Amino acid sequence: MATSVVLVVAILTATSTVEASGDVSSGARSTRVRRQTGELRQEIPAQFNQIYQGSVFNGTEDIYRYSYMQNESSPRAIRVEVKSQGASEDYPLLFVVRQQRGILSWQVPLMIRGIYGYDKVSRTLCPMDHLQTGVKDERETVYLEVSAASPAALNYRVNATILTDFSLSTGQSRNFLVSPSQPQYYAYKMPPDLDMVVVKVSSPSNLCAVFSLQPIKCPVYDLDRNIEFVGIYQTFMKKAAITVQKSYFPNGEFYVVVVVKATDSDCTGEMETIQPANPSDEAFEMRRVKEVTVVVGPSITDSQYVTAVFVGILVFVLFYVVTFMVLFIQWIRQRNAELEGLAPRPEEQAATNAEAPINAQRTEPNYGATATDPYSMGEQPIETKPGIPPTDQPNGPPMPTNPPPPRPAQSKSYPKPPMVHTLSDSSMEDDIDMLDDADEDKDIYRTKTFLYVADLARKDHRHLSQKYNLYSWNLLTISVFYALPVIQLVITYQKMLNTTGNEDICYYNFFCAQPAGDLTAFNNVYSNIGYIMLGVLILILVYRRDYTHQKKVDAGDRYAIDYGIPKHFGLFYAIGIALVMEGVMSGCYHVCPNYSNFQFDTSFMYIIGGLGMLKLYQTRHPDINANAYAAYASLAIVIFVAVIGVVFGTPYFWAIFTVVYVLAILALTAQVYYMGRWRLDMGIFHRMYLLIRTDCLQCSKPMYWDRFVLLLVGNIINWSLALFGAVGQPDDFASFMLAIFIINFLLYFVFYIVMKLRSGERILWVTVGLIIITLICWTLALSFFFKGVTTWEKTPAQSRLDNKACVLMGFYDDHDIWHFMSAISMFCSFLVLLMLDDDLDYTPRDKIPVF
Repeated sequence: MATSVVLVVAILTATSTVEASGDVSSGARSTRVRRQTGELRQEIPAQFNQIYQGSVFNGTEDIYRYSYMQNESSPRAIRVEVKSQGASEDYPLLFVVRQQRGILSWQVPLMIRGIYGYDKVSRTLCPMDHLQTGVKDERETVYLEVSAASPAALNYRVNATILTDFSLSTGQSRNFLVSPSQPQYYAYKMPPDLDMVVVKVSSPSNLCAVFSLQPIKCPVYDLDRNIEFVGIYQTFMKKAAITVQKSYFPNGEFYVVVVVKATDSDCTGEMETIQPANPSDEAFEMRRVKEVTVVVGPSITDSQYVTAVFVGILVFVLFYVVTFMVLFIQWIRQRNAELEGLAPRPEEQAATNAEAPINAQRTEPNYGATATDPYSMGEQPIETKPGIPPTDQPNGPPMPTNPPPPRPAQSKSYPKPPMVHTLSDSSMEDDIDMLDDADEDKDIYRTKTFLYVADLARKDHRHLSQKYNLYSWNLLTISVFYALPVIQLVITYQKMLNTTGNEDICYYNFFCAQPAGDLTAFNNVYSNIGYIMLGVLILILVYRRDYTHQKKVDAGDRYAIDYGIPKHFGLFYAIGIALVMEGVMSGCYHVCPNYSNFQFDTSFMYIIGGLGMLKLYQTRHPDINANAYAAYASLAIVIFVAVIGVVFGTPYFWAIFTVVYVLAILALTAQVYYMGRWRLDMGIFHRMYLLIRTDCLQCSKPMYWDRFVLLLVGNIINWSLALFGAVGQPDDFASFMLAIFIINFLLYFVFYIVMKLRSGERILWVTVGLIIITLICWTLALSFFFKGVTTWEKTPAQSRLDNKACVLMGFYDDHDIWHFMSAISMFCSFLVLLMLDDDLDYTPRDKIPVF
C-alpha cells in the first residue's frame, strides 16, 4: 500500500513538471509520454524527428523503439539527442541504446574529467553494416532505454533523427558544430582510383579539439575520454590534416571523428582551473561549442610522387656532372699548355705578387725579430736593425734572400731539395717544443708587429698534416658512435607513432606530409639527400687537390713546398664528413621531429660552423691552430650547453650563460691577439696592468692594429648577442647558439676578404663568381627557413597553426626547399674556402701577410 502511494505521487509530480516544460524543437513535433498507474516498464513505439518528453525514477524505465530500413546505396546513421535539467551527478539519468550487434550507453549529466557536467548530450549511433557488401534494404530496430535511480522523478527529452548526409565525398566540405558532449563523426570511402587522401579540418575558433580517423567498426570512440583508443588522432585549434593511405584502413574506409576538449590545456600547454557550472546554465555549454569544416581531398598520384623524388636527386647529380666537366676541361687545358710549353711561369707570377702595392705601405716595425731564408737548404739568420724590416726597396715588404731559379718551360717540377734542419731549428716540434727555449723562440716570431705566413709555418709539414688529419678521423669515429643510437631512437619513435596513432608525438608539417612505408613524412627525410651528395662531392674535390699537391711535393716541386698558403687538407676532409653527417642526422631528426631529439638536427651544424672558423684561421696560422681533441671537446661543451638551455632555460641559466659567454669572449680575444703567447695564472692581473700602461696609455695605436680592429668589432657584436640573450631570453636557445656561430664565422670571413684585398692580393674570378652564387643561395635558403612550417617550442596543436601546403611539385614544402638550398649554399661556401687563396700559389710565404 505504501509503495503504491509513493508511485502515484511520483507520477503526479512528473506529469505536472512535464506539462510545464516548453517545447524545444525547431521543426520537430513534441509528444508527452504518460505512465499508467503502477506501470514500471513501458515500451513506446517511436518515430524519427519527433521529441518525446517523459520522466523516470527509481524502479521505472521507458523504452523507445525505432525501426528503419537500411540501404547500402544510401548509407545512413541515427543521431540521438537527450536533455535533462533535473538530473544530477548523484542521481543521473542513464541512457542505453541497444542495436542488433552493439550497445551504447551514457548518462546525463555527462561528466567530463569528473568536474564538467553537461545536461545536453548528442551521440551518433554506429551504423550496422551500412557499408558492408550484400546488405540491401534490411530493416533495423533500435531500442533506447531511459532509467534512473533517483527517488524523485527526473524529467527528460529525447529526439532521434536519421542522418542522410552521413557519408563524405571527395573534394566536398562538410560544416557542423561539436562540443564536449556532442561529438560528430562521418564515414568516408576512398574511390577506386585513389590510393591516398588528405583529410583536413578547419575552424574559426581557437577551442581545443581532437580530430581522429577510425576504422569502420563498432563501437566508435567519440568522447574526450576514449577517442585516443583506436585509429589516428591529433589535437588541433584552427586547423589540422592527416594524410592516409588506402592500405592503412581495410578497403580505404574510415570514420572522421571530431570532439571538443573540456579545456584548452591540451592545446595550449597551460593549466586551466574552471569551476563547475550549473547544468541549467545554457551559456556554460555554449562556451565550448566549435564550428568545424571537414574536407577530404586527393593527395598526389604515384607518378607525381616518383617524379618529385627523381627530380630531387637529379638536381644534385647535375652538380656532379658539371663539376667533373669543369675538372676535365681544366685537365685538358693544363695538359695542352704543358705540351706546348705555354704553362704560366711561376716566377713571373711571383714577381707580379711581389709588386703588390699594399705591401709597400707596411712600415710597422718588427722589434728586432730574426728573419730567415726559408728557400735555402738551412735557415740562416739575417741581421736587421731594430724596427726596420729587411727590404729590397724603401718601405717595401721583406724580400727572399735567394729567390728560386726560373722553372724550365718543359719541366713541371724541380728535384726535391734535401730537408736540412739544425739543432736550433724551432720548426721541429718533436725535438724542441718540449724545451723552455722553444717558448722564447716562438715569442720572437709570433710577437712581431707584422707577421708573414713564413713566421707561422715553421713546423714540419708532415707533422702538421698528421695533426690536422686527426680532425677527420676523430669526427668519423664520433659520427659512428653518435649516429647508431640516434637511428635506433628515431625508428622507435616512428614505431610508437604508428602503433598508438598519436600524431602529437611528432611535429610534422601535416599539410605536406608525404608518407612512404612506415615513414609519415618521407619528403622531409628525403630532402636531406643534398647534404649527403654534396658532402661526398666535397670529399672528392678535396682528395683531388690533396693527391695533386702530394704528387708535386713528392716530385720535389718547390712551388708546392715553399710557396703559397701551406696545404693542409685534414680540416677540409672533416668539413666534408660533417656535411654528410648533417644530412644523415637531419634526416633522422625529421623521421619524428620533436622536443626530445632536436639536438640531432643541430649538433653537426655547430660542428660545421666551428670547423669553418678553424679552417679560415688555420689558413694563415698553421702552426698555432687548435688540435682536434681541444676543438671537439669545446664543441661538445657547446652542444651540452645548448641542450641545457633548451631544457632548463630559466633566468638563472641565462645569467650564468651570459657570464660564461663574456669570459669566453675575453679569453678568446687574448688568445687571438697574442697568437697564443699568454698564460692564465696568478700573474695575469699584473700583466694586464702593464699592458694597459704600455699599449693603452703610452701608445697612439695598438701594437697589432689589424687584429685589434677584428677583435674590437667581434667583441662589440658578441657582447650585444650576450646582452640580447640575457634580456630577451629567446625560447629557441639552440637556434640562438647556432646564430652565434654563424655570425662569428661571417664576421671573420668578411674580415678575411677585406684584409686580403687590403694586402694587395686578388681573388680569382672563379672565386668571385662562387661568392656571388653563395650569397644568392644563402639569401634564398634563409628566406625559406624563416617561413617556418613547424615549431617544437610550442604544443603540437599550436605548431599546426604554422603548417602550410606543399609549394614545389605538390611534394616539397618550404622546409624541404631550405634543405636543398642550404646544402647548395654550404657546398658553395666550402668551395670558396677551398679556392680563396689560389692566387697565392706562386707567392713566397714571406710575402703573404698574416691577419
